[in-house]
Amino acid sequence: MKPRWDLGDTLRVTRNVRDDGTFPGCSRGDLLVRRGSIGTVVDIGTFLMDQIIYSVHFLDQNRIVGCREEELIGLDEAWADSRFETREHVITQRALAIAGEVRVPAGSRGEILMVLRDRPDGIAYHVHFHCYAGHPLIVRETALESPLQEETLHV
Repeated sequence: MKPRWDLGDTLRVTRNVRDDGTFPGCSRGDLLVRRGSIGTVVDIGTFLMDQIIYSVHFLDQNRIVGCREEELIGLDEAWADSRFETREHVITQRALAIAGEVRVPAGSRGEILMVLRDRPDGIAYHVHFHCYAGHPLIVRETALESPLQEETLHV
């Protein structure tokens, strides 16, 4: 195993990093570093002798967090920031149809399964909707809103 990056390299984390129960002073599941944050490699190690782990110092959060190689990209690599992340809940702003037939009514709740950042028409998501169970859809970011935004609009 050869590390892709070296000590002192500045990188971007591509997904939210949450406490797995090992970060001092935090609880399991707490957000440690938000996707898109930039940090510097301060140490390189391995986990179970088959995964390279980079200790990355995220200056804005003043945290050193262990990240797997696949969670990091170089600053020169393409990055598109998204409004939502995997496992976040969303609500449709409008009805979603396939071949003219509405499959997901406006206001339906769903859960993000995957963020699709490299689409030519912008950020999109694989979304599972309870009203259309078993059939995840690719939905553009502009068609979704946060449940918190929706609740605020109706208060």
